[in-house]
Amino acid sequence: MGRGAVLAFMLCLLGVTVYGEDPYIYYTWKVTYGTISPLGTPQQGILINGQFPGPEINSTSNNNVVVNVFNNLDEPLLFTWHGVQQRKNSWQDGTAGVQCPILPGTNYTYKFQVKDQIGSYFYYPTTGLQRAVGGFGGLRIFSRLLIPVPYADPEDEYWVLIGDWYGKSHKTLKMELDSGRSIGRPAGVIINGKNAKGDGRDEPLYTMKPGKTYKYRICNTGLKDTLNFRFQGHGMKLVETEGSHVVQNVYDSLDVHVGQCYTVLVTADKEPRDYYMIASTRMTKYNLLGKGIVRYTNGKGPASPVLPPAPVGWAWSLNQFRSFRWNLTASAARPNPQGSYHYGQINITRTIKFVNSVSNVNGKLRYAINGVSHVDPETPVKLAEYYGVADKVFKYNIISDEPPTDLRAITIAPNVMQTTFRTFIEIIFENPEKVLQSYNLGGYSFFAVAGEPGTWTPEKRKGYNLLDAISRHTIQVFPKSWAAIMLTFDNAGMWQLRSEHAEHRYLGQQLYLSVESEEKSTRDEYNLPETQLVCGIVKDMPRPPPKYV
Repeated sequence: MGRGAVLAFMLCLLGVTVYGEDPYIYYTWKVTYGTISPLGTPQQGILINGQFPGPEINSTSNNNVVVNVFNNLDEPLLFTWHGVQQRKNSWQDGTAGVQCPILPGTNYTYKFQVKDQIGSYFYYPTTGLQRAVGGFGGLRIFSRLLIPVPYADPEDEYWVLIGDWYGKSHKTLKMELDSGRSIGRPAGVIINGKNAKGDGRDEPLYTMKPGKTYKYRICNTGLKDTLNFRFQGHGMKLVETEGSHVVQNVYDSLDVHVGQCYTVLVTADKEPRDYYMIASTRMTKYNLLGKGIVRYTNGKGPASPVLPPAPVGWAWSLNQFRSFRWNLTASAARPNPQGSYHYGQINITRTIKFVNSVSNVNGKLRYAINGVSHVDPETPVKLAEYYGVADKVFKYNIISDEPPTDLRAITIAPNVMQTTFRTFIEIIFENPEKVLQSYNLGGYSFFAVAGEPGTWTPEKRKGYNLLDAISRHTIQVFPKSWAAIMLTFDNAGMWQLRSEHAEHRYLGQQLYLSVESEEKSTRDEYNLPETQLVCGIVKDMPRPPPKYV
């Protein structure tokens, strides 16, 4: 082969390398109602392709995921991909602030990339209280084959989706909240849509071969309660949480807060028999418990009725949070704000303090952040912004960076705060209530510091080191305590900051952060997709020309 032919061949290979897309994976979902019995009593649930919980999304880092959703319910539907950052693509985040709902009898195709992420996540419906009756499932992102992980390949891996369960229809729960009342306490706890009866006739959720190690992906998909998860007779080696490899420690139990996921390794090195997986409520006045069976393949004998106890008090949970350490030697995508890991030395351009509150407005229960209780307008705020009609739908920055003096005075309105692209911002959460608060920020992972009882002051920043924190997408704020997160706002779009407690979120404890790039470049944000649904005041407006070039 001549030099010219060789050069042409190499250029061809280079072109493939530079311009070739990452692999695509495709799913088709038919979303329907169906009869389920998580606590033994039949009720209506939301199924995906006839399954409850829904089917797994099985992806690898940088895959393009395409999910064609057919809505066969009698009401609108949206899905969010909890923890997926949706780089440059808030259009696919599946919240009411960025996307018009999929109407009954129609379909919509989500297209997003799991860019530079690994770990255990889940998806769920965001419309109303639909998550209360199903529609959720696991979403796992493997590392690429050439990227080593800090543990040996397990024999197999299993999903463990735990959550509180109300036993009521989602429409009933929504009516209760719309009437101004709380939905109260749940009726029970489920594991993978079930709760073992413990009568010796329960079929195992999973089996394990003696001497082998298995990976369990544990997510709290419930509505309200932190759950303590433990594995009868077995320790759990924590290897990953919320997309970050961690320094590996063995835990007897783990507090899994709503919206959180953990990945653990369990070795089948005990007497061959049945064992319980247990999930029970924490930091509540009631004690609810769910069980599931794991069976050794050569097992003989039922699981012991003696269950390991759960820890007591929220201080235990806070200390466990502080025990997690980021594995900085593991090969995975990690944020590195301004090249520094020392909290006190990072150039923070803005500090925002959010304080949650609860009150009655016109005789109805409302939750708020800095005195504003969010409501979704008919036109998604991202669409209004893109079409240039934001002023007809909402007002920016009706809350300030500091909470008001009187938190009992609540304003009900769309809550959208502007932030500057690529600035490093510190957000402080203060929780004056007696119950734990949990938040998620779409589009981002962030460094999280657990904080301590009391109120936050700038002096407390100096003592924290980011080596004490891990990158995550949820943050817990313990009773009458504060917590801090730090992040660079480098993902342009419209992103929801929301309470992970369904009642709080539905009744206003959420807001949207508008992050726009001044360069108006597709390097920073994608234009409105051609297939994007439109509604509200923009429904009959001419489609605007591309905003970003």
